Amino acid sequence: MELRQQALRVLCTADPREKAALARSLHEGAGPLPIAGSAPIPSVALPGRPERPRLVHPARVPRRSPAKPEGLAALLHAIAHIEFNAINLALDAAWRFEGMPEAFHHDWLRVAAEEAFHFTLLADHLQSLGHAYGDFDAHDGLWAMCEKTAEDIVARMALVPRTLEARGLDATPQIQARLRQVGTPAALRAVEILDVILRDEVGHVAIGNRWYRWLCAREGLDPVAHYDVLVERYRAPKVHPPFNEEARRRAGFSEEELRRLVK
Repeated sequence: MELRQQALRVLCTADPREKAALARSLHEGAGPLPIAGSAPIPSVALPGRPERPRLVHPARVPRRSPAKPEGLAALLHAIAHIEFNAINLALDAAWRFEGMPEAFHHDWLRVAAEEAFHFTLLADHLQSLGHAYGDFDAHDGLWAMCEKTAEDIVARMALVPRTLEARGLDATPQIQARLRQVGTPAALRAVEILDVILRDEVGHVAIGNRWYRWLCAREGLDPVAHYDVLVERYRAPKVHPPFNEEARRRAGFSEEELRRLVK
């Protein structure tokens, strides 16, 4: 089966554990697969996902203190939901967009595989605490932006990896600090998992930055000025300090972009 068809098949898979396993397997075996010129047709609504968690408005997702076992589980569940969505986002990029170099599709299959690994780490840790993915309510903000940018690959690269996912670079150290204060073995294990996630997410945001700039160069766009246009056009959420400037630099943000971000 052609590579983009394979990516779509995994994207349509509803069971989270199965999706994660398939995403990792697809990346490992993606080398010899051909890439078709036309996009395959999805047979079901995208993305494939389980009946639970129940998706609610972001304001209705409960926030609990990680100092309590139930609160720690809720926090881990929220991060696991982000990682599950991130698998879908990467797979969607890998199958949806025509006319891109082969490296583009392989980059996003790699991202999907790493997000799948993150999800599995979190799901296993949740299970050790007596919970499972789906036990808490969640929201659909990440996938909503994916749908908004389905017809605009430049906007997709600008507003998903280098905007929404880049927020994780800023938030993760703060979450880790809170978990270290809790200090329980379960909280400290979560810190270790977040170390892995932060390390890999720098690379994922870098991939988004690289392809965003490649697309801007192809279309004769100024990447800094056009980013502001896309934020306004698609009503992207505003990002707020503090910013992890060191991680953002490693992910490919320029000094000009960081200055504008702070402003």
